[in-house]
Amino acid sequence: MSVVTTSAISITIGTELGGYQGQELIPALVTIALVIGVVQLAAGLLRLGFLVRFVSNAVMTGFLSGLGVLIVLSQLGDLTGYVSEYSNKVVKAVDLVLHIGQVDVPTTIVGLSAIALIVLLDRTRLSKFSMLLALVIVAILPILFGWESVLLVGDTAAIPSGLPKPVMPVPILDIDLITAGIAVAIIGLVQGAGVSLSYTNPDGKYPDVSRDFVGQGIANLAVSFFQGLPVGGSLSSTALVVSAGAKTRLANIFTGLFAILAVLLLAPMIELLPMAGLAAILVVAGVQSIKVPRIRAVWQTRLASRGVMIFTFIATLILSIQFAVFLGVFLSILVHVFRAAERVEISEIVPLEGGRYEERPAPKQLPSRQVIVLFPKGSLFFAGATEFEENLPGVGDAQGTAVILRLRGRNEIGSTFLRVIDRYGKSLKANQGKLILVGVSEQVYTQLRKTGLLDDLGSENVYRATPIMGDSALTACEDARQWLASSQVDDRLES
Repeated sequence: MSVVTTSAISITIGTELGGYQGQELIPALVTIALVIGVVQLAAGLLRLGFLVRFVSNAVMTGFLSGLGVLIVLSQLGDLTGYVSEYSNKVVKAVDLVLHIGQVDVPTTIVGLSAIALIVLLDRTRLSKFSMLLALVIVAILPILFGWESVLLVGDTAAIPSGLPKPVMPVPILDIDLITAGIAVAIIGLVQGAGVSLSYTNPDGKYPDVSRDFVGQGIANLAVSFFQGLPVGGSLSSTALVVSAGAKTRLANIFTGLFAILAVLLLAPMIELLPMAGLAAILVVAGVQSIKVPRIRAVWQTRLASRGVMIFTFIATLILSIQFAVFLGVFLSILVHVFRAAERVEISEIVPLEGGRYEERPAPKQLPSRQVIVLFPKGSLFFAGATEFEENLPGVGDAQGTAVILRLRGRNEIGSTFLRVIDRYGKSLKANQGKLILVGVSEQVYTQLRKTGLLDDLGSENVYRATPIMGDSALTACEDARQWLASSQVDDRLES
């Protein structure tokens, strides 16, 4: 992942610094950089990278695909020489199409030539140098044909001939700046996490997001000593270095070293590079960052995933990057909540000959004097627990029935579900039946004991889970049959 100054961070900081002028501007910038660095470093040390798990793959795919398209759209102005008066990149692209006759022909030739050269060179042995060679070749065209309308790097900004000197940061204790720094830190972390999860390490594994947080935090703390703009994980820069052949993080280190040499030795030459050529490189990198197989996988998974991906993609194109990031996180949490409360199903497990079992829908009503094994599927928290109670077989007039409820794999149950168990157990007990829990984990057993439900059910009716799957259920079934047989004998003796 390439960590540089991103558009989302720069735009947000520019907005926050709008009220500072003159000598207050640099200290305000330093304050924000320090706050960002501290927040991001703390997030990494506290291992908060696990929160990224709540961002679904569909949301991340839609967000990153949208960013890839934005990279391409953001370069169309430099690629064609047409300056649109609109700010939104999608609207700018539409405006360009509507005014296609106003593009600068020499600039467009330079840009399209650079794209064509990169694509062609990528198919040769010179593929690792395709972007550099294409940029050098098209830089000759304006000089060769005298195209003065082609915008050069030097026309937009002068490249400094030296490096910035370190200065001890002097922050401003302003609550507005601190709040802004925290907000920008979160934007940088979420955006960087999205980039990080798009590119695997050389061993094929995805990076440790928490360590990425630490890296970005240290980077921003260092930036504050040079009065620079805060940085974050950049999709366009990462796509660029990967497209250029990067295999490890050393590529970014060498990029920084070459940038230092370029500033010190090649600043006048860099100013002669055409902006259209640089735009062409980013267009190619943006297209390559759009992962078609990943999009296809989400599209073919399920309708809900498809809808979430499309929604996030459109939001990324329409809204600002920071709002799109927060919307994606909110949508992921919303999807997680709905998935956690999805429909609960209850199956009946019926033992067959040969040690096999048949799974069938649970009966609507309990039969009398039988052993019934039930297996719930789905979340048993909140709404799920209520739906579970509604789907439980009715006790009705069933007498002397033993219901075995399998809870293996559930390390925690909520208070709502505990109340459901309590009510169902009392209903069975009122008809001389009983509720038996099997596969109970140590955590759930502790919950039952602390809430007093263990005493209400009877500790003999709660079977803890063992390392052998089905062991507690088989034991409970055998004990339930013996209990049922003894209760039938008692009934006959009484009669």
